[in-house]
Amino acid sequence: MTVLALRLAGPLQSWGDSSRFTQRLTRSEPTKSGVLGLLAAAGGRRRTDPIEDLAGLKFGVRVDQPGRIVRDFHTAIRWQEQNRKGESPSMPLSYRYYVADAVFVAAVEGDRALLEGLAESLRAPTFPLCLGRRSCPATGKVSLGLHEGQLEPVLRVLDWEASHWYQREQGHTVDLALFLDAAATAVLEDTVSEVVRDVPVSFDPERREYGWRNVVQVAPEPKKNPLCTTTSMDFMAALGGA
Repeated sequence: MTVLALRLAGPLQSWGDSSRFTQRLTRSEPTKSGVLGLLAAAGGRRRTDPIEDLAGLKFGVRVDQPGRIVRDFHTAIRWQEQNRKGESPSMPLSYRYYVADAVFVAAVEGDRALLEGLAESLRAPTFPLCLGRRSCPATGKVSLGLHEGQLEPVLRVLDWEASHWYQREQGHTVDLALFLDAAATAVLEDTVSEVVRDVPVSFDPERREYGWRNVVQVAPEPKKNPLCTTTSMDFMAALGGA
């Protein structure tokens, strides 16, 4: 099989899978529906276009720089309506959550012909590439190219994509969390898993619909950190020289 890898980085990202009404939450890592939406936008697909081929791709994410969750609030008015004083009625205040300063490596596995077309569209996307919401544009390179192999091994061997400032603050070795479709890995008894409603059936605003998938958190991938600036002290050697 073939794997298309993506670097997802930006000041803000938002990957909702269960937001309702005035609380617009985000997961700590990218969702399958959000990443497939990005790929559909790159290829120029409209929200009403079929996406069965994309939904059938296996999906995984590696957390290279976890970032932090931040909250904002959103106000709006019904500008089409006005009262006797010429004032527009306010809509309920909503709270929106984002992941700030994060970097992820996401990947999809499937038929090479389909992934070649997706990789080509990322070089010259039809619509802007956004990280979960239109207010969260992607920055820097997005495509990390095509790789032959299976999803999990490819995610493990790709270079660490965290920002240099973040790498300098970490230790000599870092453990990068991995989240995969259950169908893309061998699920062990002690594997942490979660069922989420995150498989897009339709992006049509009039009948937006999602199916369920099983997400598993597998063993993290250790990476050596060449930019580590911390120094470890050998206390026994120091005592021996005293």
